[in-house]
Amino acid sequence: MENGLLLTLAVLACPVGMGAMIWLMMRGNKGSGHDASGNAQPTATDSELAGLRAELDQLKAERAQRPTTTGEHS
Repeated sequence: MENGLLLTLAVLACPVGMGAMIWLMMRGNKGSGHDASGNAQPTATDSELAGLRAELDQLKAERAQRPTTTGEHS
């Protein structure tokens, strides 16, 4: 009788524990600003975007001014 009870508890421990973990994870994600895939929503401001675009333009201009050599990979 005890062996059957222990076996039943052992068999049920995994699915019950997994269900509890899933429930806790779903409960913790509500209202956290994540999309359906779990990625955080970007919060870049217009000034940050403008700065990054300016930096990208500067890097592109610097790259265009560099002399190209044969055998060099970009």
